[in-house]
Amino acid sequence: MNKKIISVFIAIVMSLSFLLTGCGSSDTLTLNVYNWGEYISDGSEDSYDTIREFEKWYEKNYGEKIKVNYSTFSSNEDMYNKISHSAVSYDVIIPSDYMIARMANEGLLQPLNFDNIPNYKYISDSFKGLYYDPEDMYSIPYTYGMVGIIYDANVVDEKDAGSWDLMWNEKYADNILQYNNSRDAFGTAMYKLNLDVNSTDKAVWDTTFDEMVKQRPLVKSYVMDEIYNMMESGEAAIGSYYAGDYFTMLDAQSEEVDLKFYYPERTNYFTDAMCIPTCAQNKELAEIFINFMLSEEAAIANAEYISYASPNSLVYENEEYIENMGEDAIKILYPDVENFSENYNKYAFRNLDQETLDYINTLWENVKIN
Repeated sequence: MNKKIISVFIAIVMSLSFLLTGCGSSDTLTLNVYNWGEYISDGSEDSYDTIREFEKWYEKNYGEKIKVNYSTFSSNEDMYNKISHSAVSYDVIIPSDYMIARMANEGLLQPLNFDNIPNYKYISDSFKGLYYDPEDMYSIPYTYGMVGIIYDANVVDEKDAGSWDLMWNEKYADNILQYNNSRDAFGTAMYKLNLDVNSTDKAVWDTTFDEMVKQRPLVKSYVMDEIYNMMESGEAAIGSYYAGDYFTMLDAQSEEVDLKFYYPERTNYFTDAMCIPTCAQNKELAEIFINFMLSEEAAIANAEYISYASPNSLVYENEEYIENMGEDAIKILYPDVENFSENYNKYAFRNLDQETLDYINTLWENVKIN
């Protein structure tokens, strides 16, 4: 091996070492944050730049420069695979509830030191003791939401709205969108039939399959992110999605469209929460960052930017935030749900064993073939 090849090899090794350890230069601390795309106020359109503000705040209060390496993932599964099957280090991650439960069970998350996170006191008690982190050891809620039905009031009769039945209404054949993944799609049918979305009984899933087959002739398309353009343009009139995403569609709807939203009686709940994986190199710094994310200015800016509900009382009790979001939006984002924790633990998706997941996926393929 000649000297040129050796020097290139050494440079590559040093670069990889930097990426894998998450350490910065000798005079700059580095924090690696891994989050969903477009899930933090980023300074665009004169918004609050959360990452840059944290860097400035940290230097001012601790007298030391810091660099936040911020990267994004597109699904919980992608994030899980990156952390569990590679040597890349992240200090803060923001997975969803069911994935938090899985990662905690597999030893991929570190218990939090709440002495470094005093702003945790602003998190509503409704978000404590939930199934995915029953002892509140590994996570701090960042945002939450519920699944509802979005419909075009220019197409759908008001008397037909209000339940999951709308997505099975033959009057709107070829105007209905359904999720293009097995768990969410089957969930709509299971909530409609009042079945347990976390059942491992094959007979329950067979019943759900029959309901999905009944819906198939009415479905215009099975979609995920495509729902935005199709609902905004009026190409479709009915679809199920998260409340926060409804506002994105509402802002972009065409003049011929009048989008409305409601929650069926039974529906899916979700929470995305801040956690520290076991691969983290800077745990205390990660906890300081999480605490900053719970501070009033950052928490409000992030909630306004992503248009999801916040479990932080500094947000949902803030008059300016309520005024900026508007009364209609607040009613949707923060519905008066009695026994929130009980409903969450009852209706939210949980992890299923691989045998059940394989069976569901087989049924799902048969639904689309039919």
